[in-house]
Amino acid sequence: MKQQIAIQGIQGSFHHQVALAYFQDAFELVECLSFEAVADSLLRGHATQAVMALENSIAGALLPNYALIDRNDFHIVGEQYLEIQQNLMALPGQSLASLQEVHSHPMALLQCMEFLKQHPHLKLVEDKDTAETARRIQAQRLQGIAAIGSVVAAELFDLEIIAPQIQTVNNNLTRFAIVSRQPNAPSNTINKASVKFELHHQRGSLAAVLNVMSDCRLNLTKIQSLPKIESPFTYAFFVDVTFEDYGDFEKATALLNLMASSFKLLGIYQNTLP
Repeated sequence: MKQQIAIQGIQGSFHHQVALAYFQDAFELVECLSFEAVADSLLRGHATQAVMALENSIAGALLPNYALIDRNDFHIVGEQYLEIQQNLMALPGQSLASLQEVHSHPMALLQCMEFLKQHPHLKLVEDKDTAETARRIQAQRLQGIAAIGSVVAAELFDLEIIAPQIQTVNNNLTRFAIVSRQPNAPSNTINKASVKFELHHQRGSLAAVLNVMSDCRLNLTKIQSLPKIESPFTYAFFVDVTFEDYGDFEKATALLNLMASSFKLLGIYQNTLP
């Protein structure tokens, strides 16, 4: 039986592209309009796992998604990195000069602004989703209107790529988490973990925690603070670490449980950083 994988967006979106890379063909797609809807689909059992973007190498962390994982007690069971390549696409038989408008998500438009500035005749129109825009162009046979999106979207909706890879910055990576209601079991392939902790307001408390991680041979790959809404000007720390020996991680978590005012394991999984 195929797994049901929830994503934010529709077929052809970057989340769909990640699902294809991670799960291959062994899944059924659950399309959601928002990340809140993704979380709800997991909670209600409509999906067995989900794909959620966590951070971008240019734009930084998606803090609301960290909060969603934490608040709903989800578990990170995998990760996938995707190089974001934006392409200008439209119905076949059109040229760049014949286009009048470009519709896409505001972030996609920003990522391609240097290219778009070179073509001032194009009117930029913000839309809610890159893949949804591509689907609407195909369904309504919209001439003179282009979308910005992935190669997968162009293939799914029979659009022609008029200008490939128009993003301003190459090497633009987004990290996606594979999220489940059930945790992974420790194994010899597990070499990365995500944790959340809160500290007492004492001088050197964070430095002490980082020293423990170093002493236990953990490699800190990410640290992100997130405000605690119920306690103004207090913060929780979300941290990713890699390790060679799971025993080292267990030793560190035992110590951090004693040192932190609150400690939570968000997931253990395999490191796939390219």
